[in-house]
Order: sequence, then C-alpha cells, then structure tokens
Amino acid sequence: MKKLLLPFALMVATTLSAEIIQKSVPYEHAGVKLEGYLIYDDEKTKDGPQPGVIVVHEWWGRNDFADKQAYKLAREGYVAFALDMYGAGVETRDAKEASGLAGQFYGKPLMAERAQAGLAAFLATGLVDEKRVAAVGYCFGGSVVQALAYSGAPLAGIVSVHGGVTPATAESAARNQAKFLICHGGADPFVPKEQVDRFLLSLEENNLDYQFIVYAGAKHAFSNEAADKYAALNKLDGVKYQRKAAERSWQHMNGFLEEVLKVRRR
Repeated sequence: MKKLLLPFALMVATTLSAEIIQKSVPYEHAGVKLEGYLIYDDEKTKDGPQPGVIVVHEWWGRNDFADKQAYKLAREGYVAFALDMYGAGVETRDAKEASGLAGQFYGKPLMAERAQAGLAAFLATGLVDEKRVAAVGYCFGGSVVQALAYSGAPLAGIVSVHGGVTPATAESAARNQAKFLICHGGADPFVPKEQVDRFLLSLEENNLDYQFIVYAGAKHAFSNEAADKYAALNKLDGVKYQRKAAERSWQHMNGFLEEVLKVRRR
C-alpha cells in the first residue's frame, strides 16, 4: 500500500513551524528499496551535528504512527529518522499480512542487518552526532532495536515500548554499547511473564545497564492511539491504547534520552 510522505496532521505542524524540516530518504538493503522519514529543526543543525534518534515501526510497517513519533522527537530537539524495515510504501492493517512481514526477521541476522542499513542512511545525512545516537522501537520495533544493540551498533541507548524481549547472551552483551529502557505493559498477553523473567535474568547475568518499567493494566500497543481500531479490525484481544501509560512512557523515554544523549534542558 502506498502512502503520502506526510500524514495530514504532520503537514499542518510543518506548516505552522517552518523551522521543522522533513525529508523522504530513499536507501537500499539486500536488493530491497527502502524509504525513511527524516525530520529535524533546521536552526539547531546550523550549529553542527545534533543528537539523533531512530524510530522503528510496529509490525504494521512504517506508517503514520511511526512518522508521528519521529516528528514528536524532532520537536524535542533531536534529529529523528523513522526507518523502514519492509520496503518503500509497504504497510498493512491486516494482522496476518503483518505477521508474515515481521516473521521474516525474527531469529535471523536480517533483523539487525536491515536496521543497520537504516542507521547508516541516517548517519550519512551528516546532521547527526555519531557519538550521540539512540534507537526507539514500538512492538516489532522493540525487538528490532534490541537486535540492533546486540549487533554492536554505535548506540548510546535503546528504548523498547511494548516490544518483544530478547535475552542477552554473553556474546551479544559483549558487543552491546547501549543502555536499555524497556517500557512494558503489565497486562500485555503477547509477552508472557516467563519470557520477561528470562530476559531480565539475562540482563543481570551479563551486567547490562537497563531500566524496566511496567505500566499497570496496560495492554499491547498501549502507546498507539489507533490500537483500538487495529484490534477491532483484526479481532485482536490484548491490544488497546491506554493514554496514561502512553504519556508516562513518553516522559520516561524523554528522561532516558536526555541522560544517554547528554542533552541539557533549560
């Protein structure tokens, strides 16, 4: 499915704030044509490379939600980049199709390699301070940013929001350079407690620097305002937007990014 470069809400915001620049960034990996969304404050970048954040989409593909999160991060002062894992214009609202698209990456080197291609395209813009880069992933994207960190990518930190959990191994922990923030829904049925326990134990055993925050009553996809529509369309139990958890996780993420990217607020 093809889509416009910017959703309507972002067009309005860009018009009202002329200093916010948005660009489509085509790139390629393993013969797949990809398209990222780059957004930044032009005034800030005039002073030189700025701290950057990549955003990795849910299993639906790079859609309006992912772009909106990148826009919000740009408004916070970061150079932001919503990368593309599936291919230019590839997104869906069908859970079976989404499962097939995401399924090609789980448990395979391709997950980290495709994300590395997006990170490389981001750094190639010349707008980003390469020593101050973080990655934020939602649902499927949460698993992606963990895989990217475990690959040894030069990340100061990663944030997984209602994502899957991937235990660290001695080898992946040795490669990792990032601090972790995991924002987890307390009522998320897609990530069982047993998986969470194994994940946290692996982080402890391998001495990773992490924060694990649980939001009471929050189900899967709690940060996405469109989650209820997707759930109804696909008859998905356990998927629901929760405003309080969404707001709190955004605040926790902001504080974490300020720490790992060494950003000073007024």
